[in-house]
Amino acid sequence: MRRYDFVFLILSGIFLASLVIANSLVFKFFDVALPFVGVVTLSVGVIPYPVTFLCTDLISELYGKKRADAVVVTGLLVSAYLLLVLQIGRAAPVSHLQDAAAVQGHYEAVFGQTARAVFASMAAYLLAQFLDVRLYHFWRRLTNGKHLWLRNNGSTMLSQLVDTVAVVTILFYGVWTREQIAAVIASGYAYKLLVALLDTPLMYLASRRLRDIEDESRAQGLIHETA
Repeated sequence: MRRYDFVFLILSGIFLASLVIANSLVFKFFDVALPFVGVVTLSVGVIPYPVTFLCTDLISELYGKKRADAVVVTGLLVSAYLLLVLQIGRAAPVSHLQDAAAVQGHYEAVFGQTARAVFASMAAYLLAQFLDVRLYHFWRRLTNGKHLWLRNNGSTMLSQLVDTVAVVTILFYGVWTREQIAAVIASGYAYKLLVALLDTPLMYLASRRLRDIEDESRAQGLIHETA
């Protein structure tokens, strides 16, 4: 396999794994002290989720908008597949070899809320990821391919805000108070902003080490600075 295709496969795999893990772990929360912010309450699912934006930014940088959009669509299909399998598992009768009440109870406890999380994530995901890709290329065109830090952070910061507000509101509206929802939105977004700033050196490192991939994409007409 060529390096060009192998790197795309790795980035896509990390993106999809991070998305599925984030959906599965969204309902457990913990408190953590963040620099310059203080103690905040975060969902465990928020830990891997910012990685998805780093992956789409890298794919946008190296392979162009079409491939980034393709990965986003694939993520939506994977989420829908996960939701379908969870619902089939929920409806499937428990084997006579097991304690039906206990097994079904455990399944509901672990995966019952995951279906709601996946649905909420799918709605927020569509808005945020497509917005991220388009903002990334907007900043790229505006700066004529310069200032990588600007398109990396400028696209991620706004799209992460849209995602955080949408997913927390869909998940917890009518369950939590508005104050609780607002607090979790603020905490989650503060964490995502911090990660977005910290991943900027990774963007620069990857874009330099993988310059040959970007050059090949440009030669194929997949990247247009002024398109």
